[in-house]
Amino acid sequence: MTESFRHAFDGLRSAIRTERNMKVHLVMTILVTVCAVIFDLTVTEKAAVFICCGLVIGAELFNTAIETVVDICSPQYSEDAKKTKDTAAAAVLAVSIISAVVGIIVFFPYTKVIIDFIRQLV
Repeated sequence: MTESFRHAFDGLRSAIRTERNMKVHLVMTILVTVCAVIFDLTVTEKAAVFICCGLVIGAELFNTAIETVVDICSPQYSEDAKKTKDTAAAAVLAVSIISAVVGIIVFFPYTKVIIDFIRQLV
């Protein structure tokens, strides 16, 4: 493995260890992946879902990087620092909302199967 990949994986591991939202995104990605297999989604549906998962995780990584840089450059409270961090978080929110909409569109036809499965568990 090249040094560049090693640094990238170090960053991913760090984000997973320290960022609660990254853990949530990864759990959701695993859940969606399991559902994609169980419901035998089409290639197009799988592509849409996995692209959305990747975009959410990527946005969260950018958000983490931006927040870290802002904290280093502006250790004391600053309205500009707050605005920067809030805007980065809003980007994650926007990608997450669109991804949720895509998920609803893709998985809606399987609603009855999902409800029946949940009822069997309870």
